[in-house]
Amino acid sequence: MEEEGVHLDCDMLHAFSKKLAGEISRIEKEVYETAGMEFKISSPKQVGEVLFDHLKITDKAKKTKTGQYATGEDVLQKLKSKHPIVELLLEYREVVKLKNTYVDPLPELVNDKTKRLHTSYNQVVAATGRLSSDKPNLQNIPIRSERGKEIRKAFVPRNDNYTLIAADYSQIELRIIAALSKDANMLEAFRSGQDIHASTAAKVYGIAIDEVTREQRSHAKMVNFGIIYGISAFGLSQRLNISRKEAKQIIDSYFEQFPSIKTFMDQCIADAREKGYVSTILGRKRYLRDINSANAVVRGFAERNAINSPIQGSAADMIKLAMIKIQNYLKKSGLKAKMILQVHDELIFDTPKEEAADLMEKVKEIMSEAMKIDVPMDVDANLGDNWLQAH
Repeated sequence: MEEEGVHLDCDMLHAFSKKLAGEISRIEKEVYETAGMEFKISSPKQVGEVLFDHLKITDKAKKTKTGQYATGEDVLQKLKSKHPIVELLLEYREVVKLKNTYVDPLPELVNDKTKRLHTSYNQVVAATGRLSSDKPNLQNIPIRSERGKEIRKAFVPRNDNYTLIAADYSQIELRIIAALSKDANMLEAFRSGQDIHASTAAKVYGIAIDEVTREQRSHAKMVNFGIIYGISAFGLSQRLNISRKEAKQIIDSYFEQFPSIKTFMDQCIADAREKGYVSTILGRKRYLRDINSANAVVRGFAERNAINSPIQGSAADMIKLAMIKIQNYLKKSGLKAKMILQVHDELIFDTPKEEAADLMEKVKEIMSEAMKIDVPMDVDANLGDNWLQAH
């Protein structure tokens, strides 16, 4: 994948860069109008002074160790409802980051000889065993925002006779936690092909699955993914903007409905304390030196890793096995298609159009059967003229 690289539509990125520059100017003007004054938006110090001294949007402003106001993204997210300027500042930062981190640098990194973009994959950086990517990091391209998605449009096939296939595991970590914990309710939801977040919401709120509201599903989704990272009632209340009491009730109800998940989590921590490490399904170990630390914060971090590592680590093992098996299949079958990118639970292929339909089905089959576990693995795959379309 490193040698193969990926074809980049640099013209599209240059045009997008100009568009973002225009948006930055527009947001700047709106910020100044809303603040009633001009200041340096890229200066955290000046932003703090405008928000908390000039506009006085809250009387509970936090300060950093250096004594200036804290204006990090997490701080601003919590203040969004206090004043319209906060939303504008967050938007400004998002656009500037996209432009400076991806849109402008990526065309500069295209190799002169191959005319393709080559990333480096590291096998020993992420403690969970996942591949990480750098120079450039292609795994961090934002996908949740509309502007972030635009960047993926620049990743295109090598020529007009080729197309891209993007195949990714659906909810791989939740399926693995279901398999590891052997929780009957969660296993049943996956085996019957239910929407796992709606199914979780129905159980947590004690209602029928067709009565679940969008808000309840979104709460259940946050708990489903948060549980893997040892989310607390405080953490959940912050994320969902609800009271700590309500967050605690949701978590308590979750563990009542999925008791084996609680048992599994407690067992992970107990095993780590006793052995000093945890293992993935395939037996790959992660050592946790701080699991018995006297410092509660340090110990808590190790405990969360004790729960998370077998799950994320097994997911990492699964996609690596799939990659090896797919590569062997491509070699053996003499296809011209190439595997060009791996981003978390997703694989991207550059393939001749005539090979695409059959290869897509074969990739789905190999990925879903890469590692035998007690839960059906669901793989989504699509074709497209660019990465966004295929995703």
